[in-house]
Amino acid sequence: KWQRWSIVFIHDLVMIPLAWFAAYWLRFNLEVIPQTMLLQAKMVLPFVVVTQAVLFFAYGLYRGVWRFASMPDLMRILKAVATGSAMLVCMLFVISRLQDIPRSIIPLYSILLILALSSSRFFYRWLKDSHSVALFGMKKVLIIGAGRAGESLIRDLRRSQSHRPVAILDDNITYIGQDVHGVRVVAAIDALANIVPRYEIDLVLIAIPTIDSSDMRRIVSLCDLARVECRTLPSVTDLAAGKVTINSIRQVSIEDLLGREPVVLDWQGMQVMLQQQVIMVTGAGGSIGSELCRQLVNLKPKRLLLIEACEFNLYQLEQELISAYPGIECLAFLCDVCDKVGLKQIFNQFKPSVVFHAAAYKHVPMLEQQIRAAVNNNVLGTDNVADCAHQCGVKTMILISSDKAVKPCNIMGASKRIAELLCQARQQRSQTNFIIVRFGNVIGSSGSVLPRFKQQLVTGGPITVTHPEIERYFMTISEACQLIMQATLMSQGGEIFVLDMGEPIKIKYLAEQLIKLSGKRVDEDISIVFTGLRPGEKMYEELFYENEVLMQTMHEKIFQALASEIDYSDVTTSISQLRSACVAHNDLQLQQVVTHLVPDYNTGTVTLEQALAKSVSALEVEPQ
Repeated sequence: KWQRWSIVFIHDLVMIPLAWFAAYWLRFNLEVIPQTMLLQAKMVLPFVVVTQAVLFFAYGLYRGVWRFASMPDLMRILKAVATGSAMLVCMLFVISRLQDIPRSIIPLYSILLILALSSSRFFYRWLKDSHSVALFGMKKVLIIGAGRAGESLIRDLRRSQSHRPVAILDDNITYIGQDVHGVRVVAAIDALANIVPRYEIDLVLIAIPTIDSSDMRRIVSLCDLARVECRTLPSVTDLAAGKVTINSIRQVSIEDLLGREPVVLDWQGMQVMLQQQVIMVTGAGGSIGSELCRQLVNLKPKRLLLIEACEFNLYQLEQELISAYPGIECLAFLCDVCDKVGLKQIFNQFKPSVVFHAAAYKHVPMLEQQIRAAVNNNVLGTDNVADCAHQCGVKTMILISSDKAVKPCNIMGASKRIAELLCQARQQRSQTNFIIVRFGNVIGSSGSVLPRFKQQLVTGGPITVTHPEIERYFMTISEACQLIMQATLMSQGGEIFVLDMGEPIKIKYLAEQLIKLSGKRVDEDISIVFTGLRPGEKMYEELFYENEVLMQTMHEKIFQALASEIDYSDVTTSISQLRSACVAHNDLQLQQVVTHLVPDYNTGTVTLEQALAKSVSALEVEPQ
């Protein structure tokens, strides 16, 4: 480092006398300089060199790196030379009243010195950025997006020794034909399939951090058609943090294709509501529960109570939160929501004011043959939490429900529907506000189809899909959790909030895109096998009943379903019957009571033998 600094300083030091004498030479039209003036120039030179060298340090000329010379470096040079010239004029006026020194010398000297210092720096940067440095072996890159992110990316690519931007595509017609750092915007994005072979493109980089999922799917499809690899920039948050570099380019993920517009939340209102409150999250170690905890700690609660039955998940979450948020008191309790004694002890000791109830069994095919486990956990566990919340004076309890609770054809959905009913019934006789938030699948959750697809992809396939037409709603875990908290802020008690899930996505489409994003070809490298619907599985999900009037709330992504009045006595009696049937392990009675509470529950059960046979048939198409 010292050697580099000394070389730069010596270079600048040499430029001072060169600029000084060159100014005299230019003044006399490149002819011989008069002897008296040359002598005066030599006498003044030591002062010029010393003064100018000191000012170089004072204005920080050696803080900049030549490799990245830019406007701030030029400004430092201008200030140093201008100050030095002004001091030189003052000194010469005091000493000799500027005798034998032409008036044009000082301006000429200043201009020449600025040119000498800046041109060498910018030439060095150009040389490093030039394609001629390492043209061989560089990938030809097509940039999607001529905006600020694209401009920043192109600047970084020009310094890269491995990638060379050759063209830009942008749907903004005002950009077409213009250059961004010497790279031409050649056409709109739809022309990608024609541009790739014309410019022999090796890689497409999507430089639009705010791109929505529909446009991302369009670009990925065009890249697939052109048989070219594509990458994308990180999120707009990372862009704001200044992370737009070639190193931040990443593969397009399935989340990019399913992603949605950023959620706008009333963080200030939520902070007023939840700050310095004791908050409880049941099922804290699960996908939704853990993300809820991560979001809640940002609101600085007084205490966060983590209720979880899985020891390992609870330990992991506790360590993560303690490490990331040392100022927040996070207390971990290894407790099952079916353990009412344990729950009551925690409620009585810590007096939570808000409870997020995320604990539930969610695996549809597994629960089909285990109705007692589904009812015991999803219904009676919810009843235990609701009862403790009521008795301890909890202000608000939020039930995390599911789209499978609407017209359920499986016991998982039916049990979640009963959990909704009991919360609505509790609302009639309690000071606690019971809120229900209903939404569909979350991307990347433990019960999501994506982890299974990725595992099948790693093992070489095939990817198994139950039916070519089956479709589901999807949203990200963080979006779901943020909207749950937003719904809590808007509630008055007793509402069923339905989150806007956008358009449903075919599971077959997910499998195809996952194969393509891995660099494989559908049916050529990895095949998709349809295994048939599993026990309790529906072709599509619904978010509300026909008799539920859907109303828009103050938040564009949250709706309220106005349901019919609930018969409190019927619900409470049925819950007691379910509790007795669970104690007696009477599956037939459980089935009858569930059907009574949820009349539209499809009771087309599948025998254990049928379920096993279907499992075996699915295994037959998977590699051993």
